[in-house]
Amino acid sequence: MAEQTKRRPASAQQTAEQGIIATTLIRLLQIVMYLILTLVFSIVIEWVGMAIGWWDEPGAEHSERMLQQELQYLNRDFRQSAIVESPMRFAERFSQNFYDLTFKKTGIQAAVIWLAIPTQAGSGKVRKSLHRLFQMVEAYVLAAMTVTQIFGVRLAVLTLAMPAFVLLGATGLVDGLVQRDIRRWSGGRESSFVYHWAKKALYPSLILPWIVYLAIPVSVHPNLVVLPFAVLFAVSILVMSSTFKKYL
Repeated sequence: MAEQTKRRPASAQQTAEQGIIATTLIRLLQIVMYLILTLVFSIVIEWVGMAIGWWDEPGAEHSERMLQQELQYLNRDFRQSAIVESPMRFAERFSQNFYDLTFKKTGIQAAVIWLAIPTQAGSGKVRKSLHRLFQMVEAYVLAAMTVTQIFGVRLAVLTLAMPAFVLLGATGLVDGLVQRDIRRWSGGRESSFVYHWAKKALYPSLILPWIVYLAIPVSVHPNLVVLPFAVLFAVSILVMSSTFKKYL
């Protein structure tokens, strides 16, 4: 009986550890799938704009101008970071690595270069047909490749923006705990309704910046997306900590 009693806690601990590992792997897989779907959505939006004529620039020039504008924002307004020494270089390197992983490692870039080479007199019918087909969709292919680079730049920007969420969140937590102590010692009332509504706003304030900024089809300054959600995140933590129950 004693041996069985000892085995049960060990088995329970092993099951819990396996559950944590499985949950972590599932979350990571969900994040990867989300990023892939967001990238595909961004490319589709760019293609639709090209086909319908939403953009002022012809062909792939719209996506190329967006990429230049995104890098200009970094070079002009993000010269320092709490994570890296040079945000501009980090974003360029991150974007290039993401591009290499998506197109170079998979052989897509080599296939595009091969299809773009003009056919010669001795080329076969299949080679000529593929070249003509590529000429019809060349602008869309180049736009997709450029949008992938933009996606990488924006991923780097959001990564560099995480300290802002941490700093504002810590400020909101400290302020909220001070207000909670004041309420506790002054006999103030608790409000579970306000607490739960603030809790509901916490996760969207962390997730929506990644959805909005990564998928938006036009160039926008990162501060216009990151700062409002960072402030919402801080306010949510402030309200949650200030309205938390007075006695544990």
